[in-house]
Amino acid sequence: MVIFSQYITYFMKIYLLSVSGSLYSTQRLFNEASRRGHYIRIIDHTKCGILFDDNQPKILFNKEDVTNFSDAIIPRIGASYTEHGLAIVNQFEKMGNYNIASALGILRSRNKLLTMQHMVANKIPIPKTLYTKNTLLLKEQLNLLEGEQCIIKFLEGTHGLGVMLAESKKSAISIIETMHSLNKPILIQEFVKESNGEDIRAYVVGDKVVASMKRSSGGKDFRSNVHRGGSTSVITMTDEEQHIAVKTAQCLGLDVAGIDLIRSKNGPLVIEANSSAGLEGIEGATKVNIAGEIIKLIEKNVKK
Repeated sequence: MVIFSQYITYFMKIYLLSVSGSLYSTQRLFNEASRRGHYIRIIDHTKCGILFDDNQPKILFNKEDVTNFSDAIIPRIGASYTEHGLAIVNQFEKMGNYNIASALGILRSRNKLLTMQHMVANKIPIPKTLYTKNTLLLKEQLNLLEGEQCIIKFLEGTHGLGVMLAESKKSAISIIETMHSLNKPILIQEFVKESNGEDIRAYVVGDKVVASMKRSSGGKDFRSNVHRGGSTSVITMTDEEQHIAVKTAQCLGLDVAGIDLIRSKNGPLVIEANSSAGLEGIEGATKVNIAGEIIKLIEKNVKK
């Protein structure tokens, strides 16, 4: 047992599921866990398999049995490996490991339609959103959204990819019909003009927002994502915004999440939830040790 300040920390065994140990977020989590006296190992989940043998499943990393050697897992599952990653995360959960992002939570947050359905069921405020496959009634359905402009989103996509701005309902119909012909399911969302190309990334750890930043496109793009060239700055969230961010993460089944909100004339609206939110941009902007907060959360939830 090691004592850090007012915290009593027990040695834990943590598996960090990541495709690369060189990624910033992976390095930060690894270093913070090690600094606090824990054993942490990076496991490439794409090289894991599950062996079902006599009703006693085993998780194999390459040829090694890693089934019962960890207390907790930190999933960093990229969008390209969602299906396989979810299978491995789910199996670790069934073995009794504490998990900061449940397999169900990752699934809900990865698919934007599932995210919206779950948020609305839990009374989370979102922009008015349309999901439809009916091209015959498309014009009438689009008129339910205010304004001429609208946002068109693929159901899956990160870093602002698969998100388009239609400048008019007429151009939206052309884009949507093309996507439907390619069997690409989409969401159509009201364009909140007053957000002015800005959103708020709230980093939720447990029952609180530990850091928040404003992301701005600087007028160059309607998307504010840092990966699209957006800038970042520290922002103070209102109590209402923090409450909504925490409630969103919890209702999706995520103990750790990046929740994106915009400010509208009708109050804060949630536009996205990320189960593997990056640390580099927000730690750099806010100087908050978010990786350390995540390890502290695991310490509180692992029973020794």
